[in-house]
Amino acid sequence: MLRTLFSFPGGIKPDPHKEASARTPIAPVPLPERLVLPLRQSAGIAPLPTVRVGERVKKGQVVAAAEQWISASLHAPTSGKVADIGNYPLAHPSGLPAPAIVIEADGLDEWQERQPLDWQNLAPQAVLRYLQQSGVVGLGGAVFPSHVKLDTEARIEELIINGAECEPYITCDDRLMRERAAEIVSGIALLRDLTGARQTLIAIENNKPEAIRAMRGAISEHRENFAVITLPTRYPAGSLRQLVYALTGKRAPSNVLPTAMNVQCFNVATVHSIWRATAHGEPVVRRVVTVSGNVRAPKNWEAPIGMSMTALLQLSEPFSDTDGLIVGGPMMGLSLPLTNAPITKGSNCLIARSPRIFPPRPPESPCIRCTACAQACPQGLQPFELYWWSRARNFDKAADYALAECIECGCCAYVCPAAIPLVHYFRFAKGELAAAAREQKMADSAKSRFEFRQFRAEREKAEKAEKLAKAAAAQAAKQALAAATKSATFEEQAQNAVASSQEERH
Repeated sequence: MLRTLFSFPGGIKPDPHKEASARTPIAPVPLPERLVLPLRQSAGIAPLPTVRVGERVKKGQVVAAAEQWISASLHAPTSGKVADIGNYPLAHPSGLPAPAIVIEADGLDEWQERQPLDWQNLAPQAVLRYLQQSGVVGLGGAVFPSHVKLDTEARIEELIINGAECEPYITCDDRLMRERAAEIVSGIALLRDLTGARQTLIAIENNKPEAIRAMRGAISEHRENFAVITLPTRYPAGSLRQLVYALTGKRAPSNVLPTAMNVQCFNVATVHSIWRATAHGEPVVRRVVTVSGNVRAPKNWEAPIGMSMTALLQLSEPFSDTDGLIVGGPMMGLSLPLTNAPITKGSNCLIARSPRIFPPRPPESPCIRCTACAQACPQGLQPFELYWWSRARNFDKAADYALAECIECGCCAYVCPAAIPLVHYFRFAKGELAAAAREQKMADSAKSRFEFRQFRAEREKAEKAEKLAKAAAAQAAKQALAAATKSATFEEQAQNAVASSQEERH
């Protein structure tokens, strides 16, 4: 049955650069000798280490446990010895270190005992706790804990499975759907049953015909009624808000979750990891990573979490003029120097950078208000206005122009003839607004504390005055009673004296 698709505004069609890495199957990597596991690999609170330096661990063993609900546990990607627990650099432009667990592999790759989960005979909350303990998070890049997304009382009308993969160069989801469609469909059925979704929609861009055929074949074999929806190839069709709108016509403002519109969305790699966790007892200890760009052998590698990015890049044989990495896609990824920072659950792509493929950006020129950025914005914003107010540091005015609705997709900067790095300005403005909001919150908190201290001082003063007044009143009453008693005693003595005098006369 044909389904009506809604067209979101703007968007761009950059050169996909996908064929080179998509033509070969997913390949396993040789086991690294050393793995660095950053504790914070999901949104929310970082898990707490459960192992000690020198302790031997098995593959799949919990090495850091989630203590809060918005968190996910971390597991050993191979067997070996815990060599260190300390601070190590992450894949971030700041280069700042963060807490991590280092495991030296013993070469045995020995799994801990694994048991499938009988999820059909468990309460939904028990399944969610299991997913949390298995470290399942969004593998499309957002790394939001999947059990938290499933923990909702909202009635889910549409369950959307995101296989769009709209960023250039990235093909890990494409290869995953081609090679493991049956497991993905089984995972989708599990999510359908957990959410009670009325209909399930699998969105794939039309530049992935093999993935579309594989998913439809697996759906037919499993006799499911899931619908594979073919999307026109247009960036950023895979962005959450654009995808939800394209399939359902429902618009999701920045402050509204999809569940408020009775929609839930999961990436295909996340769905695959959910199935591996429940059907095979395998926590998230590896992921498929696209390695492409300035390399001789672009490919998708199944890499253990914690593997060095440089070591993974070497497997695809980078050319000698490689001068850095783009972690993620070229539109929204991070540009870094060559680094030994580790692969994490959110690392879906490494692009070898070189001046030949990614020439230096030309100098920024003045904005000529051509409005090309507004025409390309998928959120229907006016980036040139946001730019002017951000540059002028008038952040409140930028907020008035719906800065919060910007998804930082980079379409505006891509089409800008003045080569203005618009997204950088918007991120700066958002950061300043967030800092101002934090300062205002701190000021309001300080004001509340001051007012409470004043109230408490006034209350204590009033209570003290009341206590003193009561004491004074009690003392006055006591004195009055004593005076009355003394007066009564004096009258009694006088009467006695008169009586005695009268008796003497007689």
